[in-house]
Amino acid sequence: MNISKFLYLGAIGLFALTSCSDDDDDSTVIVDGTADLYATSHTDGSVTKYDLLRGGITTYSTEATDAEGIYYSPDDDSFTIAARGATQTSLQTYLSISDLIDASLDLTVDFSSPAALQSPRDLTVNGNIYVVSDNANDNGRFFVFEKDGTSFTLRNTVTVEFAVWGIEFVGNDLYAVVDSSSDLAVFTNFTSSNMTDATVAPTKRITVEGIVRTHGLDFDGDTMIMTDIAAASGGDFDTDGGFHVITNFDSKFDAVENGGTLAVEDQIRFAGDATLLGNPVNVVYDAETDAVYIAELANGGGKINVYGNVSSSNGGNVAPTSSAVLSGVSSLYLYKD
Repeated sequence: MNISKFLYLGAIGLFALTSCSDDDDDSTVIVDGTADLYATSHTDGSVTKYDLLRGGITTYSTEATDAEGIYYSPDDDSFTIAARGATQTSLQTYLSISDLIDASLDLTVDFSSPAALQSPRDLTVNGNIYVVSDNANDNGRFFVFEKDGTSFTLRNTVTVEFAVWGIEFVGNDLYAVVDSSSDLAVFTNFTSSNMTDATVAPTKRITVEGIVRTHGLDFDGDTMIMTDIAAASGGDFDTDGGFHVITNFDSKFDAVENGGTLAVEDQIRFAGDATLLGNPVNVVYDAETDAVYIAELANGGGKINVYGNVSSSNGGNVAPTSSAVLSGVSSLYLYKD
C-alpha cells in the first residue's frame, strides 16, 4: 500500500508524508518532497519557514523592518517580500535560501524592485509578473512588476476605485478583495488587458454574504477561501473573525451576476471564539490536504492557525487543529513539490 497524503501530527507545520508496504508491517516512514510554509512579520520584517514534512523551522532576518506579501520561486530558490515602511517601499528578493540550514539567519538582499510601494498588502505572481496590492489611498492600486533574471521593472500601475487587500491569480484572472466590505472583484486577463498606467473597473464585482469585512483570499482545486476580520477594534475584536470556504467556486461565482450576492448557503463559514480568529489578514489553502492556514494578527499578538478537513465540514465555531505564535504575522505562502 502506498499512502500519498499528508497526516496531521498536531503541531504547526508538522505533517508527515508516509509510504508503506503491504508485506512489511515494520516499514520505515519515508519523508520525501517539499512542503514549506513561509510567513512574514510586521514586527521586524523577518521571514519564518516551517518545513511541514520534517518539522524544521528557519527564521530569516531580512533587510526589511516590516513586510507583507511573500512568494517563493523554485527557479532561483528565492523568496521575494513586499517591504513596508517609510524608507523601504520595494520588492526584495533573497536568493539560494535553501542552501542555508541554520535555524536563524541574517540575510542581505540580492536585488530589489524600484521603490514605488507605499502600503503593500499582498503579493501574487503569474509567470514573471509580480503584482502588489497597495492601499495607501482610498483608491487602491496594483503595482505590476516584471522580473527578468535578477532585476525587476515596474511595468505599470493599475488604479481601482476602491481600497484593496488580498489578491490572487487564478490563471490569468486577478481576484481582489474589496477592503472595508464583503465584496470580491475579478479582473479577467489582467496581465494582458492592463499594460499601461490607468484607472480601471473590475470585470465583475459581487458581495459575499455573511462576511463583515474581508481581507485575505486563496484559491486551490476550485475552492476559494476568504477571511473575515469583522470589527477592526472594540471589545471582542480579537475573537470576532472567521473564514469562508467556497467549494466549486468557478461555477458559483459565474452564476452570480455583476453586482449580485453569493448566498451564505453556498459557502461554509467558520466563526466564533473557539476559532481564535479576530484579524485573519492572510490565508493559504492546500486542496490536497484540505487544510487552511491563516495569519491571525490580533489574537495573542499574532499566530498561525491551521484548520483541517474544511471542505467536508459544516463549519461553525471550530477550534484550530494546531496553532503557533508568530508575533506580527502578516502574510503566508505555501510551496509544495
